Amino acid sequence: MLRFNKTTVLALLIATSSVFLLFQLYHYRQHVSQNGPHIFGRTVHLSGKDTQWQVVKKFMGLVHKYNLPVFLVDTASLGLLSQDSMLLRDGLVKEPHCNFLCTNRDVLTFALLSNLWKYDAGLVAAAEEKGFELLEVRGKDPRLVSMDDLSGNEIPLHFLFRLQGYVVHVVVLYERSGNYLWHGALRLKPNMDRKFAPFRRLDYGRNAGAYDRPELVMTTLDGLDVRIPRNISGFLTEYSQARFLECRYRDARSFFQLYPDDTSPEAMNFRMKAKALLHLAARTLTELRVPFWLSSGTCLGWFRQCSIISYSKDVDLGIWIKDYRHDITQAFQKAGLPLKHKFGKVEDSLELSFQGLDVKLDIFFFYEETDIVWNGGTQAKSGKKFKYVFPKFTLCWTELMDLKVRVPCETLDYVSANYGPSWNTPVKTWDWKSSPPNVQDNGVWPVRDWDEVIQVY
Repeated sequence: MLRFNKTTVLALLIATSSVFLLFQLYHYRQHVSQNGPHIFGRTVHLSGKDTQWQVVKKFMGLVHKYNLPVFLVDTASLGLLSQDSMLLRDGLVKEPHCNFLCTNRDVLTFALLSNLWKYDAGLVAAAEEKGFELLEVRGKDPRLVSMDDLSGNEIPLHFLFRLQGYVVHVVVLYERSGNYLWHGALRLKPNMDRKFAPFRRLDYGRNAGAYDRPELVMTTLDGLDVRIPRNISGFLTEYSQARFLECRYRDARSFFQLYPDDTSPEAMNFRMKAKALLHLAARTLTELRVPFWLSSGTCLGWFRQCSIISYSKDVDLGIWIKDYRHDITQAFQKAGLPLKHKFGKVEDSLELSFQGLDVKLDIFFFYEETDIVWNGGTQAKSGKKFKYVFPKFTLCWTELMDLKVRVPCETLDYVSANYGPSWNTPVKTWDWKSSPPNVQDNGVWPVRDWDEVIQVY
């Protein structure tokens, strides 16, 4: 009669039980992944974070199925990422958790690169099959709008995927002629559901926006492969300053109906040279990381007629004095623009002028006070000082002459301060010392300082 060792029998029982338990656990997990968790036939309600994660995973399934060129632009999610966490590979973690893509908000935002994407109507059907409700917001394509054609074709600007109370917002980015990316404002049509999403809490859409093309990297967040900007802090800084103003083509066309454009060879030649000078100045200041904006007559030309005023004979830029760098002059001279004059000093009324090819570049430095901002002017022969006062303003992006540049967001207030209520009427005779309504006498430079504050070359 065979005898069994009790230890051997016990080991076999434990091994058998373990295998059975593992099989049951595997079967349970497979069942949960397909049908959701059930206990005794009753569905267990997922937590908010788990529900959001399921929504995100379903959306990312659509991304991979249709090869959508999207990347993460959600400010809350990007704000959670650091250089260390960006390199985290959740695929190495057995039980990934939704830490970055599931925030305390009910919206997650991605951007879609339109130049790498072709509209596929099948995406809508596939989204609906996964339970999503979809809202598509369209608007005019500004790249096709001009003073000759104000109609413009409509293009997709925003997609909103909604499921179980959570929304995935997809912002469509389009390439513009100034070699930058643009997205439109989110404006609902009258027949659209204004309760479809928490529109006031969306990161993107309150205004149009402009961005430099970001370098993207693929990483794994919460177990999902997601593209993100390599320079996260740089992108978030851009986001905070991205507001974009479109040129007012309709008003510009009305202006030219009253005052026909000068198409003489001289005017066309000036605009060509002014455009080249503006592009050169932008490259030089961008390399120095010095922000600037269109000022004075150049700003007026953009705002009034979407172009450069042919009789202005110069290009005008503004820079905050806090952004002044001592190597600005050297950088412009290295770029082929010799210094024509330097008036004032860093502490007071600084102004630089460089000579381009038959076109002058004037750079005015602006000083901030409690309620106003101002730039200075100096008369070389007398040493008289002048002060041009403006209401405070913020900066927005726009496009002029195929270049992405900044302008005061409060452009009407800006040009009205400088040119008065008749700014929309051309004035070819202009005295910089007396014509601007915002000019004030600001004393006289002491003669002992003239060598420093009045330099003409």
